[in-house]
Amino acid sequence: MTEVPSPQLRISDQERESALNALGEHMSAGRIDIDEFGERSARITAAKTRGELGELFTDLPVPHPVFGAGATAAPPPAAAPTPVPQPAASGEVAARQPEWSPAQRAVAALIPLVWIAAIALIATGTAGWPVIFAPIALTAVGRALWGKGFEHHDHHHHDRHRERREEFRAMRDEHRRQRRLDR
Repeated sequence: MTEVPSPQLRISDQERESALNALGEHMSAGRIDIDEFGERSARITAAKTRGELGELFTDLPVPHPVFGAGATAAPPPAAAPTPVPQPAASGEVAARQPEWSPAQRAVAALIPLVWIAAIALIATGTAGWPVIFAPIALTAVGRALWGKGFEHHDHHHHDRHRERREEFRAMRDEHRRQRRLDR
């Protein structure tokens, strides 16, 4: 008989990332909107236990976060094979051109614009600092659309993973600070 782990067990950054990926899948499928994605992703970054993460997925079908040593992502959708660079007419290897869906192209075009707009709104005092969650959420959606396979041949993957983990920790700590101030 398999023992069910306690919902009070603390979660790792890897499990938190798995939950964010699963949440991005639900937004991509249209089960939740961008506002709900932002709210739930903020709660994911602040979550400490499996129970807190589980509460965020009770009204959603799979994928759910993956817990344990193998927690890297929610069950991945069937991915198309990675395109292999073909030799160009001049004998050089052509640059890899990914086959992006219209949704991926739209998100890729919006991400830098939303970052610039958010920074401009904050810098001019037009909007408060919480506006920064819009580009963060959109970036997470882009991550869910592209998936991990897109970065497979990237030599700087580990550095980016470390930076992303530090971003999650900073977002979590900021959310916790804000919760303490609101009390």
